[in-house]
Amino acid sequence: MILLNVSLTWSDILMASLIGLVVVFVGLVLLIFAFNFTAYLSVRSSKKRMERQNTTTSKPVSSISPSEIPASEIAAISMALHLYFNDTHDEESNIITIKRIERRYSPWNSKLYGMNNDFRKW
Repeated sequence: MILLNVSLTWSDILMASLIGLVVVFVGLVLLIFAFNFTAYLSVRSSKKRMERQNTTTSKPVSSISPSEIPASEIAAISMALHLYFNDTHDEESNIITIKRIERRYSPWNSKLYGMNNDFRKW
């Protein structure tokens, strides 16, 4: 084994720690840019895909007359609005009951008994 006689000073230690901090923060900034760039590419590719599929084949909502909507859809929409605005749901009591259940003995319950308590005193 070769022993090197290296004397470290506080300035060497401080310089090494500062270099380490700079490397870590530069790496984090690069990761942020990489994630933002992949998100940008993902949005851009999905927009291009949507343009290729030409999703404008359906009519705009404003141009649909009420006579074109089926009666079953009107009934479903009106029932959903009725339930939403009337806030009908089960009435619940505000009484909370807690039942204590005695459980069987399990070694998971008593970790204390398995610990070594015979520490050596120096």
